[in-house]
Amino acid sequence: MAWAVLCGKVELLLVYCPKVCYTYGKQPKTVKVRFFMNEKVLHTLEYTKIIDLLAEKASSAPGRALCLELRPQTDLSAIRTSQQETADALSMLFSKGSTSFGGNRDVSMALRSLEIGSALSAPELLKIAGLLSNVSRIKAYSKSTRDEDKETTLTAYFQALEPLSSLSAEINRCILSEEEIADDASPGLKHVRRSIVLTGDKIHSQLSSMVNGSYRSYLQDAVITMRDNRYCIPVKAEYKSQVPGMVHDQSSTGSTFFIEPAAIVNLNNQLKELAIKEKEEIEAVLADLSAQAGEHIWEISEDQRIMTYLDFVFAKASLAMDENATMPLFNTEHYIHIRKGRHPLLPPKKVVPIDIHLGKEFDLLVVTGPNTGGKTVSLKTVGLFTLMGQAGLHIPALDRSELSIFTEVYADIGDEQSIEQNLSTFSSHMTSIVSILKNADENSLCLFDELGAGTDPTEGAALAIAILDHLHTRGIRTMATTHYSELKVYALSTDFVENACCEFNVETLAPTYRLLIGIPGKSNAFAISSKLGLPDFIIEAAKTQITTEDKSFEDLLTDLDKSRITIEKERLEIASYKEEVKSLKEKLQAKNEKIDNAKERILREANEQAREILQEAKSVADETIRIYQKAGPGASLKDLEKTRERLRGEINRKNDKLALKTKEPQKEKQLKPEQLKVGDNVKILSMGLKGTVSTLPDHRGNLFVQCGIMRSQANIKDLALLADETPTGLASLQRSHTSKVKMSKSFSISSEINLLGKTVDEALSELDKYLDDAYLAHLSTVRVVHGKGTGALRSAVQSHLKRVKYVKSYRLGEYGEGDAGVTIVTFKD
Repeated sequence: MAWAVLCGKVELLLVYCPKVCYTYGKQPKTVKVRFFMNEKVLHTLEYTKIIDLLAEKASSAPGRALCLELRPQTDLSAIRTSQQETADALSMLFSKGSTSFGGNRDVSMALRSLEIGSALSAPELLKIAGLLSNVSRIKAYSKSTRDEDKETTLTAYFQALEPLSSLSAEINRCILSEEEIADDASPGLKHVRRSIVLTGDKIHSQLSSMVNGSYRSYLQDAVITMRDNRYCIPVKAEYKSQVPGMVHDQSSTGSTFFIEPAAIVNLNNQLKELAIKEKEEIEAVLADLSAQAGEHIWEISEDQRIMTYLDFVFAKASLAMDENATMPLFNTEHYIHIRKGRHPLLPPKKVVPIDIHLGKEFDLLVVTGPNTGGKTVSLKTVGLFTLMGQAGLHIPALDRSELSIFTEVYADIGDEQSIEQNLSTFSSHMTSIVSILKNADENSLCLFDELGAGTDPTEGAALAIAILDHLHTRGIRTMATTHYSELKVYALSTDFVENACCEFNVETLAPTYRLLIGIPGKSNAFAISSKLGLPDFIIEAAKTQITTEDKSFEDLLTDLDKSRITIEKERLEIASYKEEVKSLKEKLQAKNEKIDNAKERILREANEQAREILQEAKSVADETIRIYQKAGPGASLKDLEKTRERLRGEINRKNDKLALKTKEPQKEKQLKPEQLKVGDNVKILSMGLKGTVSTLPDHRGNLFVQCGIMRSQANIKDLALLADETPTGLASLQRSHTSKVKMSKSFSISSEINLLGKTVDEALSELDKYLDDAYLAHLSTVRVVHGKGTGALRSAVQSHLKRVKYVKSYRLGEYGEGDAGVTIVTFKD
């Protein structure tokens, strides 16, 4: 019988063996929890094999013992708590990795000795120290999780652990191994052992002088030996009388006597006394350590019990991890819904997941289909998942799978023929069925494999229908497998009874192991026999033995199966289309979000840049005003001009950053001679001229191109083929070229030229080029800085301006423009 414990303020519903009570603090109050009493079903559904796998996951002997005693429960609260504990442990395994409870050993006998005041042996104390060290490690493991402040169902257990580090450290300091006590375990032991060493050294010193001195010729060998824990020397028999002392032993041949010389008898006696004192000191050390441990009997007992339970819980979590299992939901309405369930004892790579539901639309499920098709596996999966779930174990199925609480699970599966009881297969099954019908109630789950088999088919089918109808009438959740067509008809014609089948591929003669609910199965005997080579005439003869009604029923099943396959294919196609549309929609949505985010980012950056530009412009303007105001009327024009040039340079650098950067034109593909013919429109890249091919290229690639009235020689590498268009004249080409020059100039020409420091010839050369560029850039006025000086450069500039045709007027600068140091030039429209 198992028990549950409610501890202190925190309710801890714990399930364990009556020998182990996991609590802390006050003495617990116990509440009896009922387990399954039907042990037979645990073997039938192979629950015991699951428990064996669970025990292998435990890392301590007490934990393995607790795993082997695990049984399904019927209390919903206890089941949910147990499941949540498994889930919390599994979460810790995923986040922190595995841990070991191997240091958890059964110390109950040692604790009982402490309770009556007995001293413990060194191995027993080391066992307690090992337990406490493991407790310390497990407690640190629990604190190292990322969600340290998060409360789980295991938090109270970890908090209840008491590592008793000082006691553990003291035991490990004093006891080096099961056979060795440390010298500094106590001052008395240290003193005694030092005396033993000194006495031993004296004995060795005296014996060495005897062996290597006066007694050397009397000895069989020059060695020092031990007899009866006393130091002796091997003396030849004929010299026995020459060595005074005590004889302790004689060799087998009688030629050697082992004599303790009289000179060291007292020292050997002292050594013997010291050995007795050493033993007493060791006993005192063990007694002191036992007394210290006796002060913590309750804590050590609770540590051992909690560690055992945690080992058990983490074993469940480790098994769930191996099986890729999940925590099922539970209800009390006897409704089962297993999503992609996998039998845990089948190879994971080969098992086919199945979907099963029972108890909502129907309470009786009849499964049909060929042998080895998976009917029995489906039956066992439902029963085994129910037992595992109610035992607190996760099930290998998708999450949100749902199980119900059943007080009993009955299963009649397999060949139970008994020679000892003189029972045939049918009789054995019927005996089991009679017991099930007698004990089952509405809170039971009944599973039948090949119900009614082993006897006359007609009578067997009739019995099977009667048994299932009786259980159905009583509202008992039932699942049965069969080959009888009568049961298929019964399921089709009875409310709240449903057919199911295990799919079989006739083409490959192999089952797919998929469970299809709502569709009655076919035996496929004729199809399988034909594929295996049975002559057609025999199959046709067999078909004539089937009644018309049976034949019509089988044809109907065939049509239903074909329709199901067609509908399923269409459903899969529709699902695929939906997934594709969903994927495209998500991609489009993501793209739109990306564009929106980019748009917001670009606008935000543009606004920020605009704000910075305005701020910089304001700073420049403020600085300019401050400089001119500070300079006053008598300021040096040269200094002011330098300052103005510096500010203008800053502005130009800002403008350069904001200027539109045009992409470099792509390189034209090089023409081949066979691509050209006389009359093609081409462009001479180096000259920027368009024209018409007059001659074909020679062996060097040279040819003549007619550009308006001018005939030019060019190389094919310097040509680009143009689309058919009417060649333009030279004036048109010049206008086009000029407009491009103007456009490019307008982006870079400044409204001012500085001629300070240059000679007249240098200044006039630069001024002439600058005026051309400024005029082409459509600037209305420009500012020529020549300075005051001797006036020679100013006169030369103004004389040059008189000769420029597109200069409308010029004048000296006014106050604030540079006075006589600059000339303001105005161009003609």
